[in-house]
Parts: sequence; C-alpha cells; structure tokens
Amino acid sequence: MHAIRYNRDDRQPGRPEAVEKIVTAAGGKLRSYYMTFGEYDFRTIAEAPDETAMLAALVVAAAGGGVTDLKTTIAVNSADMKNALEKAKSLAPKVGGMVLPRT
Repeated sequence: MHAIRYNRDDRQPGRPEAVEKIVTAAGGKLRSYYMTFGEYDFRTIAEAPDETAMLAALVVAAAGGGVTDLKTTIAVNSADMKNALEKAKSLAPKVGGMVLPRT
C-alpha cells in the first residue's frame, strides 16, 4: 500500500492511468487507487513480482516531480507470515537466541 502526496502544482486528471502504466511496466498490477482527504492525496494498493520491482516503479513515479511525499507499507498474507515465523524459530538458536540491542 502506498500513501502519496501530490506536488501542489501538479494535479493531473490522468493520474490513475499514469500510476497503472508505471506499475504494469514494472511487472506489477495496480489493484486499487483511492483519492483521499487528509495528510495524503491518494492511496494505492499494488502488487509486484518482488520489492525491487515495486521500488523501481516508485522511483520512476517520484522522479517526475509530481510526488512530494511517499509512504509505503508492505503487506504479507497469513501463509507468508507463518513461513517467516517458522524460519525465525530455526534462526534464533543459530544466533544464540539473541536479538539486536536497542539503540
């Protein structure tokens, strides 16, 4: 999910189509595009083959100058989270069950 703020001088009516074109070119799919009131001007839900593909799409979108602020949230499904938790169980003993200290 992405929360995006427009450059106030760049409110183009074709914005959803432009976002979809960029995400599709990166190998992804734009699932939803919402105009919002509040801190951000719109939110998107998009999928991509991996984080690198989505990051590339975000860099291209931001490089045009029409975006002044961008917040990204990576969502995982419950099966992926379960797999990550299982991997964490096997990883913890390998590092002495330690976690990184707080700074």
